[in-house]
Amino acid sequence: MKAIQITMDESLLAEFDADGEVQSKGRSAILRRVTADYLARRKRNKISADYKQAYRDATVPENELEGWQDEGEWPTE
Repeated sequence: MKAIQITMDESLLAEFDADGEVQSKGRSAILRRVTADYLARRKRNKISADYKQAYRDATVPENELEGWQDEGEWPTE
C-alpha cells in the first residue's frame, strides 16, 4: 500500500473521527472502503448510462417482431 496525504475540513475530520467504525477500524480502512464504493458506483452508473444510450439510439424496423407473439410458451402450473 502507498501512504498518501489529504486535506480535510477540521469539522468534517472531527465528525469522521468520532464515528465508531472509524475508531474501531481506523481512518485508512474506512477511506479505502469508501473510495472502492465510490469507484464501483461510478462504474455501475457508466455501464447503466452506456446501456441507456445504446438502447435509445437503437432502431427496430417496423415489422421486426411481427409474428413472434405466438411463439412463446407459458409454463403450465
